[in-house]
Amino acid sequence: MDVLISGAGVAGPALAHWLARHGFSPTVVERAPSLRSGGQAVDFRGEAHLSVLRRMGVLDAVMAARTTPRDMVFRGVDGRERSRLPASFTAGDVEILRGDLSRLLYELSAPDAEYVFGDWITSLHDDSAGVDVEFAHGRPRRFDFVIGADGMRSGVRRLVFPSYRPQFGGYYFAIWDAEGDDRDLTCSPGVLAAPGWLMYRSPVPPEMMPESLIAPGVYFDSISRIRMPAVSSGRVTLIGDAGYGSTLGGMGTGLAVVSAYVLAGEMAAGGDAFARYEALVGPYARGCQGNPGPFLAPGSRLGMWARDRMFRLLPKIPLVARTDLRAATAIKLPEYLPVR
Repeated sequence: MDVLISGAGVAGPALAHWLARHGFSPTVVERAPSLRSGGQAVDFRGEAHLSVLRRMGVLDAVMAARTTPRDMVFRGVDGRERSRLPASFTAGDVEILRGDLSRLLYELSAPDAEYVFGDWITSLHDDSAGVDVEFAHGRPRRFDFVIGADGMRSGVRRLVFPSYRPQFGGYYFAIWDAEGDDRDLTCSPGVLAAPGWLMYRSPVPPEMMPESLIAPGVYFDSISRIRMPAVSSGRVTLIGDAGYGSTLGGMGTGLAVVSAYVLAGEMAAGGDAFARYEALVGPYARGCQGNPGPFLAPGSRLGMWARDRMFRLLPKIPLVARTDLRAATAIKLPEYLPVR
């Protein structure tokens, strides 16, 4: 069966790998002209995440490319340290640069998948026997299934579920390449800044940020999340941030690889695969969604004082504080038997 995956970030290549191992023929279309490099560190935490990496055969490679976690140091505008968030609470079990992870998963899946860069889906027609797809540049093609793995601003979601948009969480952030320690943070009410990134509080969500206001090499977005009653329609479904995303703080990278493993396994089992996928992944994914804005950049001086006090207590109450780890492990992974 031919499966089209939109998006070559993390979820897309991970899904392509598993689909190929189950005997499917995956095609991955990516709007960017090549793999996106750079980006900040992402992490995996808990046995659910690590188990999938182990089954993929990439855990050793991820460990070899791991970064060195560091405390996040919060400073006032006068430069004096106010508090720090220990690395043990921010980096999970293994931390890796997003660009390195994307390249690793691409190299894992590329021998068994077709990759098309510099193109994107413009229309979908599902006639219950297959999906006719039109592209911005390539010729129209027909696929058995289409999977949206194209992130929070998913084009597949806009085409199939046009009424569902990301829910604004009250904050914006920007990321860019810069010299300096990106864990050395300057804070004031509603603002958190470091070399290479900025987070700030805003009460109003603009519908669109004109590209002319964003410099080349700068990633800018709102902190939002996706909440939908269902992420599947006919022969189309969404995976990772496209269906269950949180812009920051939602353990999206671990969710992406776990969801890819489950979706491919259920598709291989046949029948009502998308419904089983949603039943298993949906509650897990919603439990992982978070908004770090009020936690990291509270909008008042009183909120900043409470944040600093809480950070000082974290090392003393590790089991209580690690709600992220409990959420990351709150899924029992089925055992699927790939054909190879």
